[in-house]
Amino acid sequence: MISRNLKVNNNIKSYDYELLENGFSKEDILAGKKVLSSKKITMGKYTKDFEKSFAKKIGAKYALMVNSGSSANLIATFASGNLLRKNRLKRGDEVLIPALCWPTSLWPLVQFGLKPRFVDIDIDTLNINVEDLIKKISKKTKAIMLINVLGISSDLFRIKNIAQKKKIILIEDNCESLGAKLKNKHLGTFGDFASFSFYYSHQITSGEGGMVTCSTKEDYDILFALRSHGWLGGTRFYKRSLDLYNKYAKKNPSLDPRYIFINSGFNLRPTDIQASIAHTQFKRLESMQKNRDNNRRLIIKKLTTSKKWKNQFKFVNIPKNIKPSWMGLPILISEKFKNKREKFINYLEKKKIETRPIISGNFLNQPAAKLYRLDNNKKDFKNAQTVQDLGFLIGLHIKKITKKQLDLIHDSFFAIDKL
Repeated sequence: MISRNLKVNNNIKSYDYELLENGFSKEDILAGKKVLSSKKITMGKYTKDFEKSFAKKIGAKYALMVNSGSSANLIATFASGNLLRKNRLKRGDEVLIPALCWPTSLWPLVQFGLKPRFVDIDIDTLNINVEDLIKKISKKTKAIMLINVLGISSDLFRIKNIAQKKKIILIEDNCESLGAKLKNKHLGTFGDFASFSFYYSHQITSGEGGMVTCSTKEDYDILFALRSHGWLGGTRFYKRSLDLYNKYAKKNPSLDPRYIFINSGFNLRPTDIQASIAHTQFKRLESMQKNRDNNRRLIIKKLTTSKKWKNQFKFVNIPKNIKPSWMGLPILISEKFKNKREKFINYLEKKKIETRPIISGNFLNQPAAKLYRLDNNKKDFKNAQTVQDLGFLIGLHIKKITKKQLDLIHDSFFAIDKL
Protein backbone atom coordinates (compact mmCIF):
# COMPACT_ATOMS: atom_id res chain seq x y z
CA MET A 1 0.00 0.00 0.00
CA ILE A 2 1.53 3.29 -1.11
CA SER A 3 0.33 6.44 0.65
CA ARG A 4 -1.74 8.68 -1.61
CA ASN A 5 -3.05 11.19 0.92
CA LEU A 6 -0.01 12.15 3.00
CA LYS A 7 0.41 15.90 2.87
CA VAL A 8 3.63 17.86 3.01
CA ASN A 9 3.13 21.14 4.83
CA ASN A 10 5.46 23.53 3.06
CA ASN A 11 4.33 26.35 5.31
CA ILE A 12 6.17 24.90 8.30
CA LYS A 13 9.52 26.68 8.49
CA SER A 14 10.68 24.84 11.61
CA TYR A 15 9.66 22.05 13.95
CA ASP A 16 9.13 22.12 17.71
CA TYR A 17 10.45 18.55 17.73
CA GLU A 18 12.95 17.87 14.92
CA LEU A 19 14.75 14.72 13.83
CA LEU A 20 17.91 16.27 15.23
CA GLU A 21 18.13 19.45 17.25
CA ASN A 22 21.30 21.57 17.27
CA GLY A 23 23.45 18.92 15.61
CA PHE A 24 26.64 21.01 15.65
CA SER A 25 28.43 22.33 18.73
CA LYS A 26 30.62 25.44 18.83
CA GLU A 27 33.62 23.08 18.95
CA ASP A 28 32.50 21.44 15.69
CA ILE A 29 32.08 24.77 13.92
CA LEU A 30 35.47 26.00 15.13
CA ALA A 31 37.10 22.81 13.84
CA GLY A 32 35.59 23.41 10.41
CA LYS A 33 36.56 27.09 10.45
CA LYS A 34 40.15 26.20 11.30
CA VAL A 35 40.44 24.11 8.14
CA LEU A 36 38.65 26.70 6.03
CA SER A 37 40.95 29.44 7.30
CA SER A 38 43.99 27.39 6.34
CA LYS A 39 42.75 27.45 2.71
CA LYS A 40 43.78 23.78 2.46
CA ILE A 41 40.34 22.25 2.45
CA THR A 42 40.73 19.24 0.15
CA MET A 43 41.35 15.72 1.45
CA GLY A 44 44.54 15.68 3.48
CA LYS A 45 45.91 15.56 7.01
CA TYR A 46 42.59 15.89 8.85
CA THR A 47 41.04 13.12 6.78
CA LYS A 48 43.99 10.83 7.47
CA ASP A 49 43.91 11.55 11.22
CA PHE A 50 40.17 10.85 11.41
CA GLU A 51 40.52 7.58 9.51
CA LYS A 52 43.16 6.36 11.98
CA SER A 53 41.07 7.32 15.03
CA PHE A 54 37.95 5.78 13.55
CA ALA A 55 39.55 2.43 12.75
CA LYS A 56 41.22 2.21 16.15
CA LYS A 57 38.08 3.00 18.14
CA ILE A 58 35.69 0.62 16.41
CA GLY A 59 38.24 -2.15 16.01
CA ALA A 60 38.56 -2.15 12.23
CA LYS A 61 41.86 -2.92 10.50
CA TYR A 62 41.44 -0.18 7.87
CA ALA A 63 39.13 2.81 7.45
CA LEU A 64 38.77 5.08 4.42
CA MET A 65 36.70 8.26 4.49
CA VAL A 66 34.44 9.16 1.57
CA ASN A 67 31.98 11.95 0.83
CA SER A 68 28.85 10.11 2.00
CA GLY A 69 27.52 6.86 3.42
CA SER A 70 25.94 6.20 0.03
CA SER A 71 29.38 6.45 -1.55
CA ALA A 72 30.67 4.04 1.09
CA ASN A 73 28.12 1.45 -0.11
CA LEU A 74 29.03 2.18 -3.72
CA ILE A 75 32.76 1.75 -3.25
CA ALA A 76 32.33 -1.34 -1.05
CA THR A 77 30.22 -3.02 -3.73
CA PHE A 78 32.58 -2.17 -6.57
CA ALA A 79 35.60 -3.22 -4.51
CA SER A 80 33.90 -6.57 -3.90
CA GLY A 81 33.84 -7.12 -7.65
CA ASN A 82 37.11 -5.47 -8.57
CA LEU A 83 39.49 -7.28 -10.92
CA LEU A 84 42.32 -7.06 -8.39
CA ARG A 85 40.31 -9.00 -5.78
CA LYS A 86 40.89 -12.75 -5.63
CA ASN A 87 37.41 -13.74 -4.43
CA ARG A 88 35.28 -11.27 -6.33
CA LEU A 89 31.73 -10.71 -7.45
CA LYS A 90 30.90 -10.97 -11.14
CA ARG A 91 28.09 -9.46 -13.18
CA GLY A 92 24.98 -11.56 -12.82
CA ASP A 93 25.84 -12.85 -9.33
CA GLU A 94 23.00 -12.99 -6.83
CA VAL A 95 23.07 -10.79 -3.71
CA LEU A 96 20.62 -11.04 -0.82
CA ILE A 97 19.32 -7.79 0.69
CA PRO A 98 16.47 -7.00 3.12
CA ALA A 99 13.24 -5.67 1.61
CA LEU A 100 13.34 -2.85 4.18
CA CYS A 101 16.28 -0.94 2.76
CA TRP A 102 17.49 2.47 1.70
CA PRO A 103 17.95 3.00 -2.07
CA THR A 104 21.70 3.50 -1.90
CA SER A 105 22.14 0.14 -0.21
CA LEU A 106 20.47 -1.40 -3.24
CA TRP A 107 21.50 0.67 -6.27
CA PRO A 108 25.24 -0.13 -6.19
CA LEU A 109 24.26 -3.79 -6.64
CA VAL A 110 22.16 -2.92 -9.68
CA GLN A 111 24.78 -0.51 -11.03
CA PHE A 112 27.46 -3.19 -10.86
CA GLY A 113 25.21 -5.65 -12.67
CA LEU A 114 24.36 -7.93 -9.76
CA LYS A 115 20.96 -9.54 -9.18
CA PRO A 116 19.35 -8.48 -5.90
CA ARG A 117 17.14 -11.02 -4.17
CA PHE A 118 15.08 -9.70 -1.30
CA VAL A 119 14.69 -11.08 2.21
CA ASP A 120 11.98 -10.22 4.73
CA ILE A 121 12.68 -8.68 8.14
CA ASP A 122 11.98 -9.50 11.77
CA ILE A 123 9.00 -7.37 12.77
CA ASP A 124 10.22 -7.06 16.38
CA THR A 125 13.66 -5.63 15.50
CA LEU A 126 13.18 -4.34 11.91
CA ASN A 127 16.42 -6.12 10.99
CA ILE A 128 16.83 -8.94 8.48
CA ASN A 129 15.02 -12.17 9.32
CA VAL A 130 17.85 -14.67 9.71
CA GLU A 131 15.65 -17.71 9.04
CA ASP A 132 14.35 -16.21 5.78
CA LEU A 133 17.93 -15.30 4.88
CA ILE A 134 19.13 -18.87 5.41
CA LYS A 135 16.19 -20.24 3.41
CA LYS A 136 17.06 -18.03 0.44
CA ILE A 137 20.79 -18.76 0.35
CA SER A 138 21.57 -20.95 -2.66
CA LYS A 139 24.51 -21.83 -4.87
CA LYS A 140 23.77 -18.62 -6.77
CA THR A 141 24.25 -16.47 -3.66
CA LYS A 142 27.62 -14.74 -3.80
CA ALA A 143 27.09 -11.81 -1.41
CA ILE A 144 24.84 -10.42 1.30
CA MET A 145 24.16 -6.69 1.65
CA LEU A 146 23.26 -6.59 5.33
CA ILE A 147 21.65 -3.50 6.87
CA ASN A 148 21.90 -2.75 10.60
CA VAL A 149 18.71 -0.79 11.18
CA LEU A 150 18.56 2.38 13.31
CA GLY A 151 21.07 1.33 15.97
CA ILE A 152 20.64 -2.44 16.40
CA SER A 153 21.23 -5.61 14.38
CA SER A 154 20.33 -9.24 13.81
CA ASP A 155 22.60 -12.06 15.01
CA LEU A 156 25.70 -11.04 13.06
CA PHE A 157 27.84 -13.81 14.51
CA ARG A 158 25.47 -16.37 13.02
CA ILE A 159 25.25 -14.57 9.68
CA LYS A 160 29.02 -14.13 9.47
CA ASN A 161 29.60 -17.80 10.25
CA ILE A 162 27.22 -18.85 7.47
CA ALA A 163 28.83 -16.42 5.01
CA GLN A 164 32.34 -17.65 5.78
CA LYS A 165 31.40 -21.32 5.41
CA LYS A 166 29.79 -20.69 2.04
CA LYS A 167 32.42 -18.17 0.90
CA ILE A 168 29.79 -15.46 0.58
CA ILE A 169 31.00 -11.85 0.61
CA LEU A 170 29.38 -9.90 3.45
CA ILE A 171 28.87 -6.15 3.09
CA GLU A 172 27.61 -4.56 6.29
CA ASP A 173 25.63 -1.35 5.80
CA ASN A 174 26.14 0.23 9.21
CA CYS A 175 25.19 3.76 8.18
CA GLU A 176 22.45 3.91 10.81
CA SER A 177 24.27 2.18 13.68
CA LEU A 178 27.65 3.74 14.42
CA GLY A 179 28.66 2.96 18.01
CA ALA A 180 26.36 -0.04 18.52
CA LYS A 181 27.89 -3.29 19.76
CA LEU A 182 27.00 -6.98 19.72
CA LYS A 183 28.70 -8.91 22.50
CA ASN A 184 31.09 -5.98 22.89
CA LYS A 185 32.09 -6.10 19.19
CA HIS A 186 31.25 -2.99 17.16
CA LEU A 187 28.67 -3.31 14.43
CA GLY A 188 30.49 -2.51 11.22
CA THR A 189 33.34 -4.92 11.96
CA PHE A 190 31.62 -8.19 10.99
CA GLY A 191 31.60 -7.90 7.20
CA ASP A 192 34.29 -8.03 4.54
CA PHE A 193 33.35 -4.37 4.09
CA ALA A 194 31.21 -2.00 6.14
CA SER A 195 29.78 1.43 5.48
CA PHE A 196 29.06 4.36 7.81
CA SER A 197 27.26 7.66 7.28
CA PHE A 198 27.77 11.08 8.82
CA TYR A 199 24.62 12.67 7.39
CA TYR A 200 22.90 15.26 9.55
CA SER A 201 20.49 13.10 11.57
CA HIS A 202 22.95 10.23 12.14
CA GLN A 203 24.95 9.37 15.26
CA ILE A 204 27.65 11.86 14.31
CA THR A 205 27.41 14.38 11.51
CA SER A 206 29.56 16.47 9.24
CA GLY A 207 26.57 17.44 7.11
CA GLU A 208 27.67 14.91 4.51
CA GLY A 209 30.39 12.30 4.80
CA GLY A 210 30.96 8.60 5.25
CA MET A 211 33.45 5.86 6.00
CA VAL A 212 34.14 2.42 4.61
CA THR A 213 36.09 -0.21 6.55
CA CYS A 214 37.70 -3.52 5.68
CA SER A 215 40.00 -6.06 7.28
CA THR A 216 42.60 -6.91 4.61
CA LYS A 217 45.38 -4.97 2.93
CA GLU A 218 44.20 -6.28 -0.45
CA ASP A 219 40.76 -4.73 0.00
CA TYR A 220 42.16 -1.51 1.43
CA ASP A 221 44.43 -1.02 -1.59
CA ILE A 222 41.44 -1.47 -3.90
CA LEU A 223 39.27 0.96 -1.92
CA PHE A 224 42.14 3.43 -1.78
CA ALA A 225 42.41 3.55 -5.57
CA LEU A 226 38.68 3.45 -6.31
CA ARG A 227 37.98 6.48 -4.11
CA SER A 228 39.98 8.81 -6.35
CA HIS A 229 39.78 7.84 -10.05
CA GLY A 230 42.01 4.80 -9.56
CA TRP A 231 44.67 7.48 -9.29
CA LEU A 232 47.65 7.78 -6.99
CA GLY A 233 48.62 11.37 -7.69
CA GLY A 234 45.64 12.81 -5.83
CA THR A 235 46.65 11.17 -2.58
CA ARG A 236 49.85 13.04 -1.84
CA PHE A 237 49.34 12.95 1.92
CA TYR A 238 49.28 9.16 2.02
CA LYS A 239 52.31 6.88 2.22
CA ARG A 240 50.09 4.24 0.65
CA SER A 241 50.31 5.98 -2.71
CA LEU A 242 54.08 5.50 -2.77
CA ASP A 243 53.75 1.85 -1.80
CA LEU A 244 51.26 1.23 -4.60
CA TYR A 245 53.40 3.14 -7.09
CA ASN A 246 56.34 0.88 -6.29
CA LYS A 247 54.12 -2.17 -6.69
CA TYR A 248 52.43 -1.29 -9.98
CA ALA A 249 54.30 1.44 -11.86
CA LYS A 250 57.98 1.52 -10.92
CA LYS A 251 58.90 -0.59 -13.97
CA ASN A 252 57.57 2.15 -16.26
CA PRO A 253 59.87 5.10 -15.48
CA SER A 254 58.46 7.25 -18.29
CA LEU A 255 55.13 7.45 -16.46
CA ASP A 256 54.74 10.68 -14.52
CA PRO A 257 54.57 9.50 -10.88
CA ARG A 258 52.04 12.26 -10.17
CA TYR A 259 49.60 10.69 -12.62
CA ILE A 260 49.53 6.95 -12.08
CA PHE A 261 46.25 5.09 -12.55
CA ILE A 262 46.24 1.52 -11.27
CA ASN A 263 42.51 0.82 -11.36
CA SER A 264 39.09 2.09 -12.37
CA GLY A 265 37.58 4.58 -9.97
CA PHE A 266 35.26 7.37 -8.91
CA ASN A 267 35.66 10.72 -7.22
CA LEU A 268 34.32 9.99 -3.73
CA ARG A 269 36.82 12.07 -1.78
CA PRO A 270 35.71 14.02 1.30
CA THR A 271 37.05 17.42 2.28
CA ASP A 272 39.20 18.09 5.31
CA ILE A 273 36.38 20.36 6.52
CA GLN A 274 34.08 17.35 6.72
CA ALA A 275 36.78 15.24 8.34
CA SER A 276 37.61 17.82 11.01
CA ILE A 277 33.96 18.25 12.01
CA ALA A 278 33.23 14.52 11.99
CA HIS A 279 36.38 13.77 14.00
CA THR A 280 35.43 16.34 16.62
CA GLN A 281 31.96 14.80 16.93
CA PHE A 282 33.40 11.28 16.95
CA LYS A 283 35.22 12.09 20.18
CA ARG A 284 31.80 12.74 21.78
CA LEU A 285 30.09 9.68 20.32
CA GLU A 286 29.57 7.88 23.66
CA SER A 287 27.99 10.86 25.40
CA MET A 288 25.66 11.56 22.48
CA GLN A 289 24.83 7.86 22.28
CA LYS A 290 23.94 7.85 26.00
CA ASN A 291 21.74 10.93 25.67
CA ARG A 292 19.84 9.43 22.75
CA ASP A 293 19.28 6.22 24.71
CA ASN A 294 18.03 8.15 27.73
CA ASN A 295 15.71 10.25 25.56
CA ARG A 296 14.27 7.10 24.03
CA ARG A 297 13.56 5.72 27.49
CA LEU A 298 11.92 8.98 28.58
CA ILE A 299 9.64 9.14 25.54
CA ILE A 300 8.56 5.50 25.84
CA LYS A 301 8.01 5.88 29.58
CA LYS A 302 5.96 9.06 29.06
CA LEU A 303 3.66 7.21 26.68
CA THR A 304 3.40 3.80 28.32
CA THR A 305 2.76 5.15 31.85
CA SER A 306 0.10 7.59 30.69
CA LYS A 307 -3.52 7.11 31.74
CA LYS A 308 -4.29 7.26 28.03
CA TRP A 309 -2.04 4.30 27.17
CA LYS A 310 -3.99 1.47 25.53
CA ASN A 311 -1.19 -0.12 23.47
CA GLN A 312 -1.76 2.31 20.62
CA PHE A 313 1.92 2.02 19.68
CA LYS A 314 4.61 -0.64 19.50
CA PHE A 315 8.34 -0.09 19.95
CA VAL A 316 11.32 -2.06 18.68
CA ASN A 317 12.69 -4.83 20.88
CA ILE A 318 16.38 -4.71 21.70
CA PRO A 319 17.98 -8.02 20.63
CA LYS A 320 19.94 -10.04 23.17
CA ASN A 321 23.57 -8.97 23.73
CA ILE A 322 23.10 -5.70 21.80
CA LYS A 323 24.26 -2.35 23.14
CA PRO A 324 22.20 -0.01 20.93
CA SER A 325 23.27 3.24 19.33
CA TRP A 326 19.95 4.77 18.36
CA MET A 327 19.65 6.99 15.30
CA GLY A 328 15.93 7.61 15.75
CA LEU A 329 12.83 6.18 17.38
CA PRO A 330 10.91 3.81 15.07
CA ILE A 331 7.29 3.25 16.08
CA LEU A 332 4.47 1.05 14.76
CA ILE A 333 0.88 2.12 15.35
CA SER A 334 -1.64 -0.50 16.43
CA GLU A 335 -3.23 -2.51 13.63
CA LYS A 336 -6.66 -1.12 14.56
CA PHE A 337 -5.44 2.36 13.56
CA LYS A 338 -4.06 1.23 10.20
CA ASN A 339 -6.57 3.29 8.23
CA LYS A 340 -5.71 6.35 10.32
CA ARG A 341 -1.96 6.28 9.70
CA GLU A 342 -1.84 8.96 7.01
CA LYS A 343 -4.18 11.23 8.94
CA PHE A 344 -2.11 10.70 12.08
CA ILE A 345 1.21 11.48 10.37
CA ASN A 346 -0.33 14.64 8.89
CA TYR A 347 -1.50 15.58 12.37
CA LEU A 348 1.99 15.13 13.86
CA GLU A 349 3.48 17.30 11.12
CA LYS A 350 0.82 19.94 11.76
CA LYS A 351 1.77 19.87 15.46
CA LYS A 352 5.38 20.47 14.31
CA ILE A 353 6.69 17.03 15.16
CA GLU A 354 9.01 15.99 12.33
CA THR A 355 8.43 12.45 11.03
CA ARG A 356 9.91 10.06 8.49
CA PRO A 357 8.94 6.63 7.18
CA ILE A 358 11.02 3.78 8.57
CA ILE A 359 13.78 3.73 5.95
CA SER A 360 11.79 3.53 2.69
CA GLY A 361 9.21 0.93 3.66
CA ASN A 362 8.90 -2.24 1.60
CA PHE A 363 11.17 -1.19 -1.26
CA LEU A 364 9.38 -3.51 -3.66
CA ASN A 365 6.52 -0.98 -3.65
CA GLN A 366 8.72 1.85 -4.86
CA PRO A 367 8.27 2.91 -8.52
CA ALA A 368 11.99 2.42 -9.16
CA ALA A 369 11.69 -1.25 -8.20
CA LYS A 370 9.12 -1.71 -10.92
CA LEU A 371 11.22 0.30 -13.38
CA TYR A 372 14.18 -2.04 -12.88
CA ARG A 373 12.00 -5.18 -12.59
CA LEU A 374 13.71 -6.13 -9.35
CA ASP A 375 11.08 -8.45 -7.90
CA ASN A 376 7.41 -9.07 -8.65
CA ASN A 377 6.69 -10.96 -5.43
CA LYS A 378 6.28 -7.99 -3.10
CA LYS A 379 3.50 -9.77 -1.20
CA ASP A 380 6.10 -12.26 0.07
CA PHE A 381 7.53 -9.62 2.40
CA LYS A 382 4.78 -9.49 4.99
CA ASN A 383 6.82 -7.89 7.76
CA ALA A 384 8.42 -5.24 5.56
CA GLN A 385 4.92 -4.40 4.32
CA THR A 386 3.63 -4.11 7.89
CA VAL A 387 6.40 -1.66 8.69
CA GLN A 388 5.38 0.43 5.69
CA ASP A 389 1.67 0.30 6.58
CA LEU A 390 2.04 0.98 10.30
CA GLY A 391 5.47 2.48 10.86
CA PHE A 392 6.98 5.92 11.24
CA LEU A 393 10.04 7.49 12.81
CA ILE A 394 10.72 10.46 15.06
CA GLY A 395 14.07 11.85 16.14
CA LEU A 396 16.20 11.24 19.20
CA HIS A 397 18.20 14.28 20.22
CA ILE A 398 21.78 14.45 21.47
CA LYS A 399 20.73 16.71 24.35
CA LYS A 400 18.22 15.82 27.07
CA ILE A 401 14.66 16.15 25.89
CA THR A 402 12.69 18.91 27.61
CA LYS A 403 9.44 18.51 29.55
CA LYS A 404 7.75 20.71 26.96
CA GLN A 405 8.85 18.39 24.16
CA LEU A 406 7.74 15.30 26.09
CA ASP A 407 4.33 16.85 26.71
CA LEU A 408 4.03 17.75 23.02
CA ILE A 409 4.77 14.16 21.99
CA HIS A 410 2.39 12.76 24.61
CA ASP A 411 -0.54 14.98 23.70
CA SER A 412 -0.01 14.70 19.95
CA PHE A 413 0.39 10.93 19.94
CA PHE A 414 -2.74 10.21 21.94
CA ALA A 415 -4.77 12.34 19.56
CA ILE A 416 -4.80 9.19 17.42
CA ASP A 417 -7.77 7.96 19.47
CA LYS A 418 -9.89 10.88 18.28
CA LEU A 419 -8.79 11.28 14.66
